[in-house]
Amino acid sequence: MPHAIRVHQNGGPEVLQWEKIEVGAPGSGQVKLKQTVVGLNFIDVYHRTGLYPLQLPFVPGMEAAGIVDTVGEGVTNLKKGDRVAYASVIGAYAESRLIAADRVVKLPDSIEDRTAAAMMLQGMTARYLIRDIYRIGPGDTILIHAAAGGVGLIVCQWAAALGATVIGTVSSDEKAALAKANGCHHPIIYTREDFPARLLEITGGEKLPVVYDSVGKDTFMKSLDCLRPRGLMVLFGASSGPVPPLDLSVLAQKGSLLVTRPTLATFVATRQLLEENALDLFDAVGSGKVKIHVNQSYPLKDAAQAHRDLEARKTTGSTVLTA
Repeated sequence: MPHAIRVHQNGGPEVLQWEKIEVGAPGSGQVKLKQTVVGLNFIDVYHRTGLYPLQLPFVPGMEAAGIVDTVGEGVTNLKKGDRVAYASVIGAYAESRLIAADRVVKLPDSIEDRTAAAMMLQGMTARYLIRDIYRIGPGDTILIHAAAGGVGLIVCQWAAALGATVIGTVSSDEKAALAKANGCHHPIIYTREDFPARLLEITGGEKLPVVYDSVGKDTFMKSLDCLRPRGLMVLFGASSGPVPPLDLSVLAQKGSLLVTRPTLATFVATRQLLEENALDLFDAVGSGKVKIHVNQSYPLKDAAQAHRDLEARKTTGSTVLTA
């Protein structure tokens, strides 16, 4: 009988319970997956704590890779044995699951399961950030917070490959070295440097067209000070906590700034959007423009420890849970 991590009440990592589950036959339009590797993301923490509430009980996790075990009625694009991956679908912390067939994509032979599980959510997030929200090109200078994290390392590499100058904030010398080795031209160690002041030193006093912020409360207001008039503030996470209510007149005072709070689900909402995003990611990784760094791995049953390490900022790059 397969196992999964289930959450019966919101709270700390200790609420992640390893339990037996029943997985039935796939219904119309569904496939049954035997999952091999599951991705770990900060949104999993938000779901666990209730910051982003889900109906209890639930199986957390938003991405995984695996093999099609059984195909439901009406599914024509997949068959038993296909290697697939998905992101932005809750319920990934499981050895086996049912999922809508139109939410998974086939994996090319060049991308192994471990890489796929580590990159689907973070990689497709990076893709919409730099290609859809703000289309980065040669000559742009950008700021990415948490530059040594999973999304951060992908954004640094991809943006640099597109000709942008990348400035990134990190918490330590080790993370600065990692970010720099992955396309971040100017890492700023925010724990000992005032990042808006240091940014202006780097740019010769020029502010930026866009800031990408997954940290939230600790960085949001200072990030606004890094933007030029009509610049775009992209808040796509809140690892330090939610941003307090904002008086929108501040945006006018700082130069008619724009703010957006996107989520990946919107940018892969249709099958066409999902395929476009995933294929761009597969191309970037397959071509070598972007390398996926899986720097931590835990057994799925030890998801609680993985959450502890993630929240303590002990992790870099991507982390996976092996089913």
